[in-house]
Amino acid sequence: MGTLNINVNSSVVRPEYFFIVGLTGLPYSLYYYIFLFCIYIIAVIGNSAVLLIIAFDRSLHSPKYIAVLNLALADFGQANALIPSTMKTFLFGSQYISYSACLANMFFVYFFNTIQCFSLVVLAFDRFVAICIPLRYHSIVTYRVMSSVFSVFWMLNTFLVGLPVSAITRLSFCNSTVIQSFFCDHGPMYKMACNDQSINSFLAKLITASYFAAPMIIFLSYLCIFFALSKITSWEERIKALKTCVSHLLLVGVSYIPIIFMYITAIMLSLSPNARIISSSLSYAASPMLNPIIYVLNTAEVKNFIRTVFKKKSTSIAHGSLYA
Repeated sequence: MGTLNINVNSSVVRPEYFFIVGLTGLPYSLYYYIFLFCIYIIAVIGNSAVLLIIAFDRSLHSPKYIAVLNLALADFGQANALIPSTMKTFLFGSQYISYSACLANMFFVYFFNTIQCFSLVVLAFDRFVAICIPLRYHSIVTYRVMSSVFSVFWMLNTFLVGLPVSAITRLSFCNSTVIQSFFCDHGPMYKMACNDQSINSFLAKLITASYFAAPMIIFLSYLCIFFALSKITSWEERIKALKTCVSHLLLVGVSYIPIIFMYITAIMLSLSPNARIISSSLSYAASPMLNPIIYVLNTAEVKNFIRTVFKKKSTSIAHGSLYA
């Protein structure tokens, strides 16, 4: 595994292939990968439905749903960037991945994951404005603002995610080519290099810090929201306003609790590679599956659209049976 043919480019030693380990020493680990595949199917169907509903329902063509659209796109992209390659690797015994394919896998997994995090931040901002400064909501949350924010972030994110991926190309892998993860994970990968890793280590810390900046911003947004709700005298109005935040809070929990738990455990204890893989894979895979179910398909506007579609369909079937 660690003695693959290598290409020497200047002084950089690049292997032709990497070997992805995945879960090791666990009985019935195959069933876990099948479980991930089931999650993938639900995620693709759910997010495809969300994208189609937003496209066809004119009542959802609002600034807020630009963020929801980006969340669904990020979930769809993340599921397709991660799970099909995982299935190919472990269900079909193809654990070798070429150097260029590995870098592409790393880029798209992190790219869509970052878009997902940013979409959750924007949705938190939407709730903050709606509850804390409702009279200015329609002047702040506009098509122009939301479109501009996401356009800039997609371009900026391409650069930011591209930095650590491109920095991998300066590393020499002259010892091990075995990646202790279930995909081309940046951390386990750059640590295998036998030359200077300081730039890669710095970029890894920078990206980790920016990744955890998202839940901190969301936390501060909700502190302001809870403070604003405390000023409302009517409990009914408080609960009504809070209900609009519950779905978003559930999404944030699903996205961040497994990763935060993994980091805290790694700091306090020695986290095994299998535990790290299970925590990160659940975080990466479960969010795209649950986001459309918890957030989008649970909103009043989407429920009304689905009811209307089914009502029209049942009516047409009833008319058809009358004239049959």
